Amino acid sequence: MCLSIPSKVVNIDKERNVAVVDTMGVTREAGLELMQENEVQIGDYVLLHIGFIMNKIDEADAVESLKVYNEILQKLDEEERQQVMKDDDKCQNRAP
Repeated sequence: MCLSIPSKVVNIDKERNVAVVDTMGVTREAGLELMQENEVQIGDYVLLHIGFIMNKIDEADAVESLKVYNEILQKLDEEERQQVMKDDDKCQNRAP
């Protein structure tokens, strides 16, 4: 299962039409093809699916979601955390 964890936009490359997002300390590129031009700005929180930004979300909602994710991770033991990361790597979360 792939979870869409709120990610913060930290950079935008308009020439390549991609954004660099930070997802709980992990940075990756995400395509902007599914968003309207100039709809996403640096500092916005977004949700990703299969390597593309699908929509923007409210900052307060994003912060609350991240708080819950962190609480869940704190309750997992190290082996479970490693498995979560491995499972996340199986999700298609990189822009072409």
